[in-house]
Formats: sequence, structure tokens, C-alpha cells
Amino acid sequence: MKRFFVFLPLLAALGIGAAALWGLDPDRDPNGIPSVLIGQPVPEFDLPAVAGLETPALATADLRKNEGPVLVNVFASWCVPCRAEHVVLSRMVEEDGLILMGINYKDKPEDAADWLDELGNPYARIGSDESGRAGIEWGISGVPETFIVDANGTVVFRYVGPIYTEKAMAAVREALSKASGGPS
Repeated sequence: MKRFFVFLPLLAALGIGAAALWGLDPDRDPNGIPSVLIGQPVPEFDLPAVAGLETPALATADLRKNEGPVLVNVFASWCVPCRAEHVVLSRMVEEDGLILMGINYKDKPEDAADWLDELGNPYARIGSDESGRAGIEWGISGVPETFIVDANGTVVFRYVGPIYTEKAMAAVREALSKASGGPS
């Protein structure tokens, strides 16, 4: 029995190492983790506007009364991949007429306002989720994370990570087309 306790730290180290290698696997796709929200109504939330911005607040009701699909982007000023993604999302709003709503996740309002003043603000509405409670309701695993909500207020798509590669943009555009009733 004493031999078991001698090897216990080694077994624990091997287990932690295996978990770390799995997490760092470059072939692992974070979008492979399914979202329980797909096919479900938008979660209930009511977020205040980001202080220092003219952009209105965001609540569940805002996502249930649109004529077409809406992209809901969870972002933060402290998120480096969010900065890379921001340019692409801004261009999609401008060129594709995309309706973009935002959830500013666990961010200081003044930092978010400064960040959007610097980069431009493509969001029709932004809710400030300083506590992270709305992020929990949406089931996010981190930022950035993006959802597509159809005109009925149903979550139809989720993308984990920044949308800045051609592959990511193609996946989002295809999901938007499907949510609009376009060809699959």
C-alpha cells in the first residue's frame, strides 16, 4: 500500500500532462463542442448599455423582434483575438448589411468605450455584462464567441473563437443564409 502512495504524485503529474496535451492539440476544434442553445429560444437577460457609449442596451426582447437573423458577438476590450475579429465584423456590417449586437463580457465600461471609440462601433446594441451572468446564460466558454439568432428569437448557430479567417467567415455567411431562409 505504501508503494501506491509513492507513485501517486507521478500518476497525478501524468494525468495533468495528458490533459494539457489534449488542450493544446492544434487539431482540436473548439467549435466541435456542441451548444445546448442551438434550436432553443434566446436566454432571458437584460443588460444595461455600456457607460460612455451612445449605443442602446441589449435584452432578450431585442433579439425576438427582428425581420431577419442577427449576429450576437460576445467580446471584451482585453481580448486580443476580439481586436482581430472586430475589423471583419465591421466590414460584414458595412458590406453585407449584417445586424450586429454585442455583449461586452466582464469588461470595464470605460475600457470598452475607449476600445470602440478607437476601432469604430459596428454594433446596433451592446449590453454590458460586467458580472458575467449573461455569459453564463449563453453558455459561453470564453471570448470571442458569436451566435446567430433567427427572426423568431431562436439560436441557430454558434462560433467559438475569432471570426477572421476565410473559413470562419464562410461558416458564418452560410449560417446567416440558412437563418434567412436562403439556400443551404
